[in-house]
Amino acid sequence: MKLIKRVFLGLIVLVLALVGIAYLLPSKAEVSRSITINAAPEVIFPYVNSMQQTEHWSPWLHRDPETKLTYSGPESGVGNILNWSSDDPQVGTGSQEIVASVENQSVQTALDFGPMGTASAAFLLQPDGDQTQVTWGFESEFGMNPMSRWMGVMMDRWLGPDYERGLMNLKVLVEGQR
Repeated sequence: MKLIKRVFLGLIVLVLALVGIAYLLPSKAEVSRSITINAAPEVIFPYVNSMQQTEHWSPWLHRDPETKLTYSGPESGVGNILNWSSDDPQVGTGSQEIVASVENQSVQTALDFGPMGTASAAFLLQPDGDQTQVTWGFESEFGMNPMSRWMGVMMDRWLGPDYERGLMNLKVLVEGQR
């Protein structure tokens, strides 16, 4: 009986320690990746300013070709919305809406992952001669949720490779159109 009490007390102390440490972790996660594409911003911009165009280079749609996609709002720019649904847990279900767009410069989106939370993403296009540096960024606020804060520590490791793959897909697509 003493052993069971000690194990139970040890588990309680461990859980309290993990929760306490969580509040020392950052309350938001940021992920960002960049790539240089041999094209002008005006050639790249249509591929990031339309949710329909992201189908051509998205790193997630290759994971589940059966993902159901629906679009609403205008074909591109502010108000263009993508809703997706997949049984694959790495794709999941959610929506993404373009909330700001500056022609040939930047696109900002709002992401809603349902019970998993919300986030924002952005594309920045910076011309450099005949090339453009494309930066894809992601930011999510966790508030006081200790489990989310622990997950936030892993966000760069989880999303970073997908962002790199997506940017490479975009580069191949855009440069192949020239």
